Amino acid sequence: MSPVILLVLGLTVVLAGILWVKLHPVIALLTGALLVGALTSTELLRQYAASKGLSEGQTTSLLEQSLGERVAIGFGNTCEKIGLLIMLASIIGKGLLDSGAAERIVRSMLSVFGQKKAPWAFTLSSFVLAIPIFFDTVFYLMIPLARAMGVRFQRSYALFVMAIIAGGTIAHSLVPPTPGPLFAAGAFGVSIGLMIMVGTIIGLACSTAGLLYAFWLNKRQDITVRTTADTSVETLKTWLNKDTSQLPSFFMANLPIVLPVILISGDTIMKSMRVSAPASIETFFAFAGDPNVALFIAMIISLYLMAKQHDFNLKDLKKPVEESILSAGTIILITSTGGAFGHMLQQTSIGSWIAGQASNYHYAILPLAFFITAVIRTAQGSATVAMITAVGMLTVFTSEGALNFNPVYLAIVIGCGSKIFPWMNDSGFWIICKMSGFTERETIRNFSYLLLVMGIVGLVVTMTMAKLFPLI
Repeated sequence: MSPVILLVLGLTVVLAGILWVKLHPVIALLTGALLVGALTSTELLRQYAASKGLSEGQTTSLLEQSLGERVAIGFGNTCEKIGLLIMLASIIGKGLLDSGAAERIVRSMLSVFGQKKAPWAFTLSSFVLAIPIFFDTVFYLMIPLARAMGVRFQRSYALFVMAIIAGGTIAHSLVPPTPGPLFAAGAFGVSIGLMIMVGTIIGLACSTAGLLYAFWLNKRQDITVRTTADTSVETLKTWLNKDTSQLPSFFMANLPIVLPVILISGDTIMKSMRVSAPASIETFFAFAGDPNVALFIAMIISLYLMAKQHDFNLKDLKKPVEESILSAGTIILITSTGGAFGHMLQQTSIGSWIAGQASNYHYAILPLAFFITAVIRTAQGSATVAMITAVGMLTVFTSEGALNFNPVYLAIVIGCGSKIFPWMNDSGFWIICKMSGFTERETIRNFSYLLLVMGIVGLVVTMTMAKLFPLI
């Protein structure tokens, strides 16, 4: 059975199961993963192993794995990457909301920007934060602010969520040092400085287009803040009438958000510096700059703020912490099952099939690169994997004389293509869906279509700049 047929079958089972049969996402995704895995032939698995550069022994080991083992490995790999981060972020978010810290930040933001400019502030903040750290982490840290703001301006809640997405997702794929753009720059021989400069310019254009779409969509829907597993709307509203003196200071309110960003960014900077820093500083950031450790530190601060609101009666923290952990557990299960489904799709060798088909067409290189990356992203769910796969396929075009523009534009257009089209095989889809309180259909409109708009705008802007400013 061809990879395309397996992709269509898996897609149909998951979409139909969730949207029409109303299955829980975990059940639908697991069913899709098992179906695709069961129908994937030994030959396709061999092709997948070859595309990954696995040795003969590793290939044999893969072929000897049972269907259940392969699905469990995909589940475990995803959980390994995001499990602790989601749990820690859930507790941080609960602490920010229940301590009044999120309310304090929102009041300060409104005093500076006002309601009309608040979405722009969210987008710019998310864009900057996502340059050194993964978008998932940025979203974890900023969603409590969107919920606190959404209680105050109910009709604009979805707009605030989309504003965070519009800034963070595009920076993650266009501006180093996040892995995708960093890998593309290295493979194409583009300097990091040039990649940062061009990626920032085009990324801000994409974010602007995404935010304009968010404004347009928000006028055509009515999504208000909803009660989630860890925080009720009524609890959020109780902070509206409290005096500012009852809230944490501006410095302490921001500390659980800003500190992990500084630590993670510091570790990234240390690793990318050509000149070594003092060993003690490198050691510190290597330890504290690990995302899990950085968020653990932020969690302790968040719990302190929440404890202070309860006059340090630690027994009062048990229930809110349990609520946040239970909420995180559901999200971890869904995202990890989505990762298992994506892993099974990758093992069909859909990436290799797309590569073979693309070589039969002779379109202009930038639209071709965009199309290839978009199809790989939609097929297997990961933006970073889509970028790395597409870069490996397209390095042939960066040989001397093959391009009449700087290869930075090829790297950028691959990043733009990686935005299209996130759906239910993408762990980020479920993180946004469950932490924002959106339904699956609402997540497609407010997340998937939003990235579609930004990706297409990125292609157009990149092609225009390559024509006007070839940089060669």
